[in-house]
Amino acid sequence: MTRGGRNKDRTGEPERRCIATGEVKPTSSMLRFVVGPDGTVVPDLLGKLPGRGIWITPTRKAFAVAAKKGAFARAAKSSVHVPEDLAKTVEAGLAERVIHLISLARKASVAVAGFEKVKDWLAKDQAEVLIQASDGSERGKSKLRPPRGKKSLITCLTQDELGLAFGREHVIHAALAGGGLTKRVVDEAAKLSSMRDVDDGGTARRKGTKTR
Repeated sequence: MTRGGRNKDRTGEPERRCIATGEVKPTSSMLRFVVGPDGTVVPDLLGKLPGRGIWITPTRKAFAVAAKKGAFARAAKSSVHVPEDLAKTVEAGLAERVIHLISLARKASVAVAGFEKVKDWLAKDQAEVLIQASDGSERGKSKLRPPRGKKSLITCLTQDELGLAFGREHVIHAALAGGGLTKRVVDEAAKLSSMRDVDDGGTARRKGTKTR
């Protein structure tokens, strides 16, 4: 058990308590916030901003509960300003971060896009993670199966967002090889999936989004 009564999981990763749900989770699966000099709650997506960390589960429901209960002020032990569009800002920031990380993976030659290239990587067991656009054709996506194992499917990005990562107009199918960079993509995509209410356990899509 760490100082302050916080436990560490078996991998040694630190855990924090969510201000909305009260659950204790690994920091890699949560969002960190700090209070700026002007008293405004600021998201710290990179985990590098100075100040006392305030942690919350990355779901719209958790944000709503935190706002209703005044959880940010209670955690900060002072009066704070919580922007009304904080959840929306966080979602946009997470999407930008996932796109950036996938772009880095592409430049490092550990990511490919396009049905045939992805199919080839999957056949050769070269792909560790399958990425499919949330608004892509369900019929087309069903032709590719994600690798075995947990966290092997990402479906939280639209085809336009995925296209940005590969410098194209749009992308529906992509894949990532193994490595530390891929883990970062998976961790950040999991947070974005939670914010967008996407179940990456299958070919789910964001609620309310129509397929093409």
